[in-house]
This record gives sequence, structure tokens and C-alpha cells, in this order.
Amino acid sequence: MAHFELPIHWNDHEDIAMALYEKFGNEFDEAKIYRIRFTDLLEWVLTLPNFVGTREQANEGHLEQIQAKWVYEWRDNQN
Repeated sequence: MAHFELPIHWNDHEDIAMALYEKFGNEFDEAKIYRIRFTDLLEWVLTLPNFVGTREQANEGHLEQIQAKWVYEWRDNQN
């Protein structure tokens, strides 16, 4: 049976952060995540599988939330 992934939207900050962590793993630690330029972060989000938002729907608030959730996701995986 095929696994169905729900579409991800801009306000799904936690889902986006989890997908970014899965994509990059420990390549980015907390300090590096906070230094990511929003222009880069925007491009990475737009290329995530199942992401259905558009560039025009992006705003600084979404990117800040994604960045913060990504840090939490990274912290949760440091055992």
C-alpha cells in the first residue's frame, strides 16, 4: 500500500522544520540554522516534497517560525 503524504503549506511550520531536518540532518546546528539567509531558506522550503505553498505566500513571519521550529527539531535529535 502506498504511503500518502499530506500537502504541506506555509503555516505548517513544524512539518516544514521536520522535513528540513530530515533533508539536512546535523549539517546545520543551532547556530548555523539561525544564520541561514531567508532567501536560502525560502528556496529550500519551496523544493520540499509535498510542499504546495508559493513564493508569493511566503513572509518573514513564516520563515522565522520555520527557523525556530527547525532549531527545536535539531535539539530534540541531540541525544
